[in-house]
Amino acid sequence: MKISELTLYTSNLKAQKEFYNNVLNIPLNSESENHIDFLIGNSVLRYRYASNSKPYHIAINIPSNKEHEALAWLKERVAILKHFDDEIIDFINWNAKAIYFYDADKNIIEFIARKNLKTDTSTVFNSDALLEISEIGVPVNQIEQVYNTLHNTCDLGVYFGNFNKFCAIGGERGLFIVIDKNSKNWFPTNDKAFASAFNVKILASNQRYTIDFSKGELTIV
Repeated sequence: MKISELTLYTSNLKAQKEFYNNVLNIPLNSESENHIDFLIGNSVLRYRYASNSKPYHIAINIPSNKEHEALAWLKERVAILKHFDDEIIDFINWNAKAIYFYDADKNIIEFIARKNLKTDTSTVFNSDALLEISEIGVPVNQIEQVYNTLHNTCDLGVYFGNFNKFCAIGGERGLFIVIDKNSKNWFPTNDKAFASAFNVKILASNQRYTIDFSKGELTIV
């Protein structure tokens, strides 16, 4: 699965534009009075205005050998969200290393170097090295119901986890991070997981799908 376009909501377009454009140095792709969007590698990240927006969790793939360079680059720009004393968090079961920080809306943003993808590069790390949006968090009441929708319609399988508290559905280039919002919060901050509305366009099994998440329900548009 690949995420081609992800639309989130914000109550402060100006602050988010400042953060992504001037703090992270990601060029603005397009804007209007109601939206801004950025090209992040092979994905588009779009923010639309909504007065009642709540925080999200998303992840962005970076080259598989660049976690230390990415950390140094980020520390010049943002505060790193640590897990105990760790700034780079080692996900042994995923063969991946991740760094977390907030954007202007306190969305938890993750840069993740997935070793299995073998996307090593000798190029110096900067915002041009971002590969794609690879995760969107989906807090729900019933994980299995979301899995059934994604599996039966888009032929997506379980990458890691189960239907109890946490289930990553898809693959390393694109994952729905589905959690039981009644029993689990977001790692590594323990922030409350809100069922924040989003819209995502994906490519799975050579088919394109548009998926909407609203009022805690995920539907294929």
